[in-house]
Amino acid sequence: MSFGSPISPFDPDGEYWWSKGSSGLTQQISGVGHFLRGFRTRLRFGLLSREPLRLIRFQITDQIAECDWIARNQDVWDEDLAREIGRRHASLQALKDAIDVRSMLFEVLPDLATARLRVYRESNSHPRELIIAGNVRRQDGAFRSIHSLAMRAKLVGLRFCLENDLLCRLPREEKFGFGD
Repeated sequence: MSFGSPISPFDPDGEYWWSKGSSGLTQQISGVGHFLRGFRTRLRFGLLSREPLRLIRFQITDQIAECDWIARNQDVWDEDLAREIGRRHASLQALKDAIDVRSMLFEVLPDLATARLRVYRESNSHPRELIIAGNVRRQDGAFRSIHSLAMRAKLVGLRFCLENDLLCRLPREEKFGFGD
């Protein structure tokens, strides 16, 4: 067909004619866009802390994603409460956010099989420290019927150290490679 032909080189008969013959790359890029928008909008405010999440790194290779972010600090409204209460709220919010990020990843990226999540805590007095890590898989259920947030996080594959409802720094990252 030449450029002078009155017939369009595209086949507008199909509903998505513009994506025919393309690999899943277009769909994967679209899914990444949905994830990044969801990270900014759906996870913008937490229930126990209104601080925003800060994405550090997001990478996809084959069917594996890696996502690192900074957990929310305790809410400014918690400053008048006992220090432990504010830290407890921030810890519970970090667990909830990790479960929600896992759900959103598998929701918007249908070809994704596994994700490595790492959550860091940052404060003025301490350097960035790893508080939650995990290799989560799509095939593992969401366990929504489990009421304990910590138990649900453990069941979906997240690892953390919770003492008196406060997240503690995890040991060296090398212990949390794929296949744990």
